Amino acid sequence: MRRLAILLCLLLMATPGLAVQPDEVLDDPALEARAREISEGLRCLVCRNESIDESNADLARDLRLLVRERVLAGDSNDEVVAYIVDRYGEYVLLKPRTDGANLVLWLAGPLMLIVAGGAGLVFLRRRARAAEPAAATLTDAEQARLREILDD
Repeated sequence: MRRLAILLCLLLMATPGLAVQPDEVLDDPALEARAREISEGLRCLVCRNESIDESNADLARDLRLLVRERVLAGDSNDEVVAYIVDRYGEYVLLKPRTDGANLVLWLAGPLMLIVAGGAGLVFLRRRARAAEPAAATLTDAEQARLREILDD
């Protein structure tokens, strides 16, 4: 029974590798390797953080076929990726580019961390330098009323 459970777990872990259907595979092993390399860097727009090579979604299949079609047409890897990005937008890349407008997004997180750290340091220094507030003293009438309440 334990061996069956282990076998079942291994089969379930292997399912993403079976996403590329046999009818999609190119006859030329070199071109197929190029197509796989390209599709590993492209995001499935349905599954989010899964490459089109691992996804079973219909859109991922269409993208895999499109990649293979462009590879067969003689496009270079960069031309295939550029074609897909022009068609579907930069979101299709699993590793976004670090230039242009994306540079702002790449630098925003570390920059906000530095700003927040600086603000925290300024706050802690000002707090350390601040004088202790003087203890409020009670008037004679207030002390008498307090004694009266405590005696009850």
